[in-house]
Amino acid sequence: MYPRTANVGMIRLIASGALDIAADRITRFDLDQVNDAVTYAAAHGGPFDHTILIPRV
Repeated sequence: MYPRTANVGMIRLIASGALDIAADRITRFDLDQVNDAVTYAAAHGGPFDHTILIPRV
């Protein structure tokens, strides 16, 4: 488990360009598709596979 401050540090590294995430595969799901997102994430786990939920604004 990472400390809570790790998220902020990662965001800063990405925003500054110090961390290249071009190789990462990001799959997005709307919040109402949470069950599909969990199923997808379980089948596509890996160090460069990320499944994210997008809340509606």
